[in-house]
Amino acid sequence: MKIQVLAGLALFITLIGCNGKKPESQNTSTTRPNILWIVGENFDLDLGCYGARNVLTPNLDGLAEKGVRFTNVFSTSPVCAPSRSAFMTGMYQTSTDTHNMRSHREDDFRLPKGVRPITHRLENAGYFTANIKTIGTQVVGTGKLDLNFVNEGPIYKSENWEELKNNQPFFAQINTPEAEYDIYDRKSAEKERVKWVGEDVWEKIATPENVTPPPYYPDHEITRQEWARYLNSVSEMDKHVGVILEKLRVDGLADNTIVIFFADNGRLEARGIHWLWDSGIHVPMIIYWPKNIPSSTQYSSKRVNDEVISLLDITATTLSMAGIAKPEGMQSNVFFSENRDTPRTFAVSARDRIDETVNRVRSVREKRYHYIRNFIPGEGFTLLNRYKEKCFLVKPLMRELYAKGELTGAAAELMKPPPPELLYDTEADPYEINNLAESDNPQDKEALIRLRETLNAWMNETGDLGAIPEAPEIYEPFVKEMDEWFGTPDWYQ
Repeated sequence: MKIQVLAGLALFITLIGCNGKKPESQNTSTTRPNILWIVGENFDLDLGCYGARNVLTPNLDGLAEKGVRFTNVFSTSPVCAPSRSAFMTGMYQTSTDTHNMRSHREDDFRLPKGVRPITHRLENAGYFTANIKTIGTQVVGTGKLDLNFVNEGPIYKSENWEELKNNQPFFAQINTPEAEYDIYDRKSAEKERVKWVGEDVWEKIATPENVTPPPYYPDHEITRQEWARYLNSVSEMDKHVGVILEKLRVDGLADNTIVIFFADNGRLEARGIHWLWDSGIHVPMIIYWPKNIPSSTQYSSKRVNDEVISLLDITATTLSMAGIAKPEGMQSNVFFSENRDTPRTFAVSARDRIDETVNRVRSVREKRYHYIRNFIPGEGFTLLNRYKEKCFLVKPLMRELYAKGELTGAAAELMKPPPPELLYDTEADPYEINNLAESDNPQDKEALIRLRETLNAWMNETGDLGAIPEAPEIYEPFVKEMDEWFGTPDWYQ
């Protein structure tokens, strides 16, 4: 397997390497769009325009009303840094050795030859780039990069909104701060409960009394409290999106700026982030095309696109919007252009080590069926991750109820060691509770074989480096760090 993986890696690096000697292909049009990414951190399809309840999202709903709303977009990873490393380069994180969370922060790692951050490609084509934190005195973004590569030079030229108007065309990114635990004071271990960023001032649209958490959790006050907090973070995020869109209008930029809203990975919930169920990788995406920029025939307001798209494809698509041809060998596809790539029929996602927690899981998602493969026997939802044990209060609650024999149904099944393969019919089972991997139904059997073979081919073709274990000396320091940051639960000690 190791030989196959390294051979695949050598192949795609060779393909990309030939791209390094030629300049970026650039649109010669005098009207090139500004492009704004609004990246929602840790969200599933929990907006009003997707049918979510107990949220108030008029700004994103309005953007969807004027733009295109995508319903089947899946991140390549269920956690931020690997996912961001992928869509900032247009390459799977498993192909560039950026698949393990918080890796390569203190070594001399460089991206493979020919692999470059999207901002560098845009800058070469004449774009000004910025990663925005504030608009006036209003905090609208975190300035987050959180990439598993740090030696490629400055990723953006600016963090100042006021520089955009006089530096067109621009590419700007804003990372929303709401759906996150307030952990960066490094004092989480001392707290009885870790709050969400800004939760004390949020409007309480969702309450423990009016929400209905998914059935894979116990019906309990703690579950409902945390679910309400998450939904209120969605509503609060929408307010900041409103500030951003209004500032575009006031500055006279709205009619020349393509706005793309998407999330970096799935929902901030115990069975969401870190896991490859839909709740961890299914992300919203809305594209708004301004009136002063010639549009693709694919674009029409109020349109809903339900084709399967990998979030990886935002890279090549953004380059295409800027008039830059997709570099040879880039794994990202153009999905929104007259000269688009062949539509995908499936999206692949990967989970590897996250902080101190070693695991390897892969998934293949079609429109209907979702296949998940667990490579380490018995390592599932109950696997220790100190951040999740401390911050996601439903996890210790479920451990307690399970030990007492008081956990039933899908919640109880979640506490058991997972099988090697999982298969879900997401149309019949949107919460992905009923595993069909051993189903006698011919359609289910056919899907299992098809997606199993699809994953095998993908791992070989893309040089999946997750097959090569990290050395213990790389991940063992995280045990000490995470213990000091979040503490270690009594049940583990």
